[in-house]
Amino acid sequence: MKAKRVLVTGGAGFIPSNFVRHILEATPYEVVTLDALTYAGSMDNLAAVSGHERHSFVHGDIRDPNLVREVVAEVDVIVNAAAESHVEKSIQAGASEFVTTNVEGTQILLDAIRETPVERLILISSSEVYGSALYAPMDEEHPLNPRSPYAGTKAGADRLAYSYYVTYGLPIVIVRPFNNYGPSQHPEKVVPRFITQALSDEPLTIHGDGHASRDWVYVDDDAEAIESIIAADDRIDGEVINVATGIDISVSDIADMVLELVGKPSSLKVHVDERPGQVDRHIGSTEKAEKLLGWKARTSFEDGLERTISWYRDNEAWWRAPERRPADVFSS
Repeated sequence: MKAKRVLVTGGAGFIPSNFVRHILEATPYEVVTLDALTYAGSMDNLAAVSGHERHSFVHGDIRDPNLVREVVAEVDVIVNAAAESHVEKSIQAGASEFVTTNVEGTQILLDAIRETPVERLILISSSEVYGSALYAPMDEEHPLNPRSPYAGTKAGADRLAYSYYVTYGLPIVIVRPFNNYGPSQHPEKVVPRFITQALSDEPLTIHGDGHASRDWVYVDDDAEAIESIIAADDRIDGEVINVATGIDISVSDIADMVLELVGKPSSLKVHVDERPGQVDRHIGSTEKAEKLLGWKARTSFEDGLERTISWYRDNEAWWRAPERRPADVFSS
């Protein structure tokens, strides 16, 4: 039997590059990675699969219709993870790049699979589309109340993809991961930012009083969830599925845990102004993923954080590289 060919858009980013590595290790699938290599995407993230016989890389933009049609015509499954993904950047630098990549890029991909059908398109949406929890845990029926330009564009792509399922019958599954963390995540994000700040004896800057809480998913668990969606039968087409742990931890508590594990004093915690549009609480329901996929997160936050800290200790040159310096990014 011919192995599936899986296209991963935005595959040099944090979550998708970990998925690429996982899927090559766990399955016989062939993987095609498409990435424009913007600030969040780096070939360093794909170093573990460099030269792998079942992996190929295409340098290109999801917003290029001709290229997308050409690549889509050669694959069986698509994992669309191409996105501008940083909340603070969308607030401070404007939303235009987020609209064109997250919404228009998704539309170009959807139109391409109308021309050349595939077995399944998995859209990596975001729990940010929910906004703050109106009830907990948030299930897939929770109202969409995006609270940042980034979240607004993810909600737009999410609903656009669903409309193509309803209107054209395309085999689409929408995944809403909660906050991922793990090795090789860009230091703009809060967990690696705290870790690298602590390792550098720099202040851990916390928006507001730090009460905002999130459901934290270790990136390898997320990869396993996506793998299970590829393998699932067509009864899940048109579904929206959370990828969550069902546990939320506050930003302030994470800072405390990082400082303790790194062996640095709590005096390094520094509070700054609250972020505009702050989401107070994110905690996801795990019931649907367990029922439809048999998937449940396996990594506790404590174990995942220890593994993540260990990686940043061992890869100082990576996170100190000029393109990843905190001064060059918007803090999370």
